[in-house]
Amino acid sequence: MPGDLFDGLGDERRREAAPLSFRLRPQLLSEVIGQERLTGPDGILAAMARGRLRSSIFYGPPGTGKTTVAEILARDQQMAYVPLSAVATGIADVRKVADQARSRWGLEGRGTVLFLDEIHRFSKSQQDVLLPFVEDGTFVLLGATTENPWVSLNNALISRCLLIEFRALDATHIEQVLARAWEKRQQWWRDAAIDDVVLKSLARRVGGDARMALGVLERLTVVADSRKADRITEEMLGQVWKDFAYFYDAKGDHHYDLASAFIKSIRGSDPDAALYWMGRMLRGGEDPRFIVRRLLVHAAEDIGLADPRALLVAHAASSALETVGLPEARIPMAEAVLYLSMAPKSNSVVKALAELDQALERWPNEPVPDALRDRSYNPRITESYRYPHNAPDHFLPDPYLSPALEGLTLYDPSDQGEERGFLVRLAEWRQKRRQASQRD
Repeated sequence: MPGDLFDGLGDERRREAAPLSFRLRPQLLSEVIGQERLTGPDGILAAMARGRLRSSIFYGPPGTGKTTVAEILARDQQMAYVPLSAVATGIADVRKVADQARSRWGLEGRGTVLFLDEIHRFSKSQQDVLLPFVEDGTFVLLGATTENPWVSLNNALISRCLLIEFRALDATHIEQVLARAWEKRQQWWRDAAIDDVVLKSLARRVGGDARMALGVLERLTVVADSRKADRITEEMLGQVWKDFAYFYDAKGDHHYDLASAFIKSIRGSDPDAALYWMGRMLRGGEDPRFIVRRLLVHAAEDIGLADPRALLVAHAASSALETVGLPEARIPMAEAVLYLSMAPKSNSVVKALAELDQALERWPNEPVPDALRDRSYNPRITESYRYPHNAPDHFLPDPYLSPALEGLTLYDPSDQGEERGFLVRLAEWRQKRRQASQRD
């Protein structure tokens, strides 16, 4: 196979030891399943295969073909292919690849593809090292990440690369991958049978991860061999699946999907769903500190002043986690999840901040009214400041913004929970300020 990483090694046994997902990796773009919008005739990847390869960031869930496509593109362009993982790579390795790439241009007249897997694991300063080599064409960078590139990568690097999203595969795509692998079974296992429901059931379980699906299929052949069986059954799948049932990529899109479901269930006031998603994340190995951080944010973002105690409950769960750790901290964490799910909801704080951002764009440098300025450094200020605590109800309808900002409204209380009282009180205060302004 041209471009095979084992070319020239003369070691078929090593090839056989590689995972099935590697051995059955597609060799043509047309063989990549589930990314037809990218690999089809009008797709960006097909265009790069026909023309000039551009530095790009491939992002999307695991097992969707990012590494495979990088290898195919490099081979189609007859470029040297250097795979590195950001987990085990440093700046010195990148510079070494750059030196070799320059020599290759001079000696062979061909370019180099640096495939950097898990590129989000590079620090911001490490990412900066890539910039000049990408800019001057020393090598073509193909980075792969399961995280949101806008969050995990430097803007400078993003601006120099194409962002190409690999979408999650659905069960139909996974069935196609498995069916193709099974048709070739004599190349990697032996001729045998499989119950019709096994491939369909497996395709539904793996959450769109083709690599994981092939890993489970290969594990099934090991079970069949141990039993000297000529047929793979659904019972075997049930046995093997116990090792995969709580699969969870704590750094990838699966992580973000479950976290999203968790927060949306709390926001939607469904305590059963919220508790389930929390359990899924914990069982899958998620850092519990990530979960309590989301609780803290959610308490302010989606409950806010409708129940100010929600933030205290979330903070208590965070403190309990740091004090007692798991598994005991599951109890206060679950208490916080249930409390936040059942609390009245208000996003007035978030909306107020959005209004604030617009106001700051429109009025970035409004002066402080004289009555509010510090007199300690400027005794010439003559306008007096009136002390609200000396007034009835501790309130005075005096202005606290410059004249240009008169009537500015950022905070709009909801009518939920305790915030209902704020709504009434603030409406009364604003009315008194309007009346005072009209008298002036």
